[in-house]
Amino acid sequence: MKVAVRYYTKTGHTKKLAEAVAGAVGAEALPISTPVSEPVDILFLGNSYYAFSIDPEVRTFIRTLDRNKVGRIVNFGSAAMLNSTWKKVKAEADKVGIAMDQREFHCRGEFKAFHKGRPNEEDLAAAAEFAKSIVSD
Repeated sequence: MKVAVRYYTKTGHTKKLAEAVAGAVGAEALPISTPVSEPVDILFLGNSYYAFSIDPEVRTFIRTLDRNKVGRIVNFGSAAMLNSTWKKVKAEADKVGIAMDQREFHCRGEFKAFHKGRPNEEDLAAAAEFAKSIVSD
């Protein structure tokens, strides 16, 4: 099974999660500025809420994906206040005809005085276990 990991982050939190995911599945965590050039069965895509939506760069990245090269997207990320970005990512994936896995990983992220130290070591371990469970199916 071929796997790729891409992420978008402004704070570094999603990069930490991406590195945990990538380490668990034997891939390299790369920013979304790195295209998915080789066919993959699974694309783990890390992102978060910024101003109540996914960042425009994430939208653009998804729109540039080739549905013949990406089997499905698995969403992961963190946020201080809001929960899952799954619906926002799915809306973009639907536009290019790429399936979204129903499962995702989400944890709290630090923002100002909220959720200090998150994602923490427990969150990173949970992200790694989540990724392993996806590729073992």
